[in-house]
Amino acid sequence: MNNLSNKVKGSVNYFLVVLTIGFAVAAASVQSGAQNIAANPEVGPVTPSSVALQNSYADVVSRVSPAVVTVHSTERSRANRQGSVPDDPFFREFFGDRFPQQAPRRVEGVASGVIVSSDGYILTNHHVVDGAAEIRIETTDNRSYTAKLVGSDRPSDLAVLKIEGQNLPAIKLGDSDKVRVGDVVLAVGNPLGIGQTVTSGIISAKGRATGISDGSFEDFLQTDASINRGNSGGALVNSTGELIGINSQILSPSGGSIGIGFAIPSNMAKVVMDQLVKTGKVRRGMIGVNIQSVSADLAASLGMATARGAIVSSVQAGGPGEKAGIKRGDVITAINGQQVADSNNLRNTVAATAPGTPVTVTFVRDGREQQVSVTLAELPASETTSTGDSESGDARGGRFGLTLEPLTADSASRLGLDAGEQGLLVTRLETSGAAAEAGIRQGDVIQEVNRQPVRTVAEFTAALQRSGARPALILVIRRGGVIYLTLRATQ
Repeated sequence: MNNLSNKVKGSVNYFLVVLTIGFAVAAASVQSGAQNIAANPEVGPVTPSSVALQNSYADVVSRVSPAVVTVHSTERSRANRQGSVPDDPFFREFFGDRFPQQAPRRVEGVASGVIVSSDGYILTNHHVVDGAAEIRIETTDNRSYTAKLVGSDRPSDLAVLKIEGQNLPAIKLGDSDKVRVGDVVLAVGNPLGIGQTVTSGIISAKGRATGISDGSFEDFLQTDASINRGNSGGALVNSTGELIGINSQILSPSGGSIGIGFAIPSNMAKVVMDQLVKTGKVRRGMIGVNIQSVSADLAASLGMATARGAIVSSVQAGGPGEKAGIKRGDVITAINGQQVADSNNLRNTVAATAPGTPVTVTFVRDGREQQVSVTLAELPASETTSTGDSESGDARGGRFGLTLEPLTADSASRLGLDAGEQGLLVTRLETSGAAAEAGIRQGDVIQEVNRQPVRTVAEFTAALQRSGARPALILVIRRGGVIYLTLRATQ
């Protein structure tokens, strides 16, 4: 027993000695740091700069936080009658004034904003100040200012405020195009009205479009830095304290942060802000085409090696695109040499360019790349979206699962189409069929298969069979709009 005890003690002592030596070696390794790592060829891409750890962002926060303000917006709600009795002559005839009119109530919202110039210009979200009768700004040193609304832009969800002041703390705008996925970011704002709060995270993705905002021009930076209600309009800054985004939205089943937050890139914010300051409104360019993203199946049906760009589903009569020679079925792949990733990317790029500006549009037609010069028109304020901007589904069923009949003058009239329109009307659809899974809907009018007109069911079936395993390109009229879908004849 004593021998065992002595052996155990010896083992423990040996372990302590080894552990001590291990700590000593580790300490020596940390001291030598980058030199040891750089000298070891097995380390690979690790560099001395990646070894150094940022232990604190306190210096960055101390510079940034004074420029992030709380935005108090006040609006007056419409008057109601007590007891929720409708304000209607019929009810007043029977109930008289037993339910007197209430005075309008003041409803106050609390959100965030960012001072971007020393003379008092502030960036925030459109939805923060939309409908506000009064806007008050509170700074971190408890000063209060009455703010003037310089301009607000619903499509981008941005607004510019102005307070009277000089030498105010302002954040420098960074270049959001240079932001990389994985970059460290800090979100600064006033969540839930508890006071200024700083959270940290990384850039999780770029070029996001959520589709949940009032606007359509979305190019969000996604971050896992915690963002909650009240952070709207606040700052997303990089590790050097530059403003790279205006916090705008979150995705969450509960309404609280789950690490999926979105910020409007600073470059988009700057373009909108400059126009709002100069003219009070935003002017956007347009080509005059309806577009949709190129899915993998669309790319395959078009003979493209990769799914990229935006396919033109229709061309506005007399618009810049038609005048330049752009046609339905063209796939736009670049604007002024800048690659187009998808329809959202194209829409944002064109919208950010001033009307009247000539741009070079690169597109693919029948497998051949072409270029034309297009002078952009101005997008009407009411037209903030492009119809037909939808993704096609995968056709995985073993059969089509739809019933077709030739389009007649009567059915065309019922659908609001010209009497001379031709095609095949989808009169029935099986929810488990290939057509439904491909995105075809009852009431759609199929006009083309692989760019060939189809007028009979036999033409439709034959055209699909000729595609073989390759997905067929289907041109569909839906509620007055035109879109492309893909459908496979075989599994």
